Amino acid sequence: MSSQCGCGTETQVPHGRYRVILWLALLINAAMFGVEMLFGIRAGSAALLADALDFFGDAANYGISLWVLGMGLAVRARATLLKAATMAAFGLWILGRTAWGVWTDQLPDAVTMGSIALLALAANVTVAAMLYAWRDGDSNRRSVWICSRNDALGNIAVLLAAVGVFGTASSLPDLVVAGVMALLALSGAWQLWDHARRELGQVAA
Repeated sequence: MSSQCGCGTETQVPHGRYRVILWLALLINAAMFGVEMLFGIRAGSAALLADALDFFGDAANYGISLWVLGMGLAVRARATLLKAATMAAFGLWILGRTAWGVWTDQLPDAVTMGSIALLALAANVTVAAMLYAWRDGDSNRRSVWICSRNDALGNIAVLLAAVGVFGTASSLPDLVVAGVMALLALSGAWQLWDHARRELGQVAA
């Protein structure tokens, strides 16, 4: 819920339930970051490492959202610009990691990939379900929903990659999924950047 003031800035009234959900989402994502980093390294999976960094980015995303909750539209839009830049950096890093995987051709552990992907999917579906009611609104709130939605899609992709690695005895499915996740991050970053810039234009007007 929001209101307009005479100076042309928007103030968001903090929502108690939304704040609690953001805290739960932050804790779930931080825990899954540690789990996926550990098992991603052990399994030699670029897709799992990509998903782990995605969990880290989302934990930071929820932390920033909690910090700016209740602040003016301009502050929230600038926070979204920061999150968009972080998502873009994540996407570029994963593209680089994927290229390295093509060069080294390391075969990941498909069983570990599949097991951790199922756990990550359960975590992300839970978070997405909690945030669904708040998927619309300003760019900051929309960024939280986009990240959660992309995470669930990414987990399904990692699970399919595990099946592909197991069935083909090739690292290619793992690398393809990592590349797709990188492109998802770059696409989401562009959407958020554009939305936040338009909000800053509204404030300036």
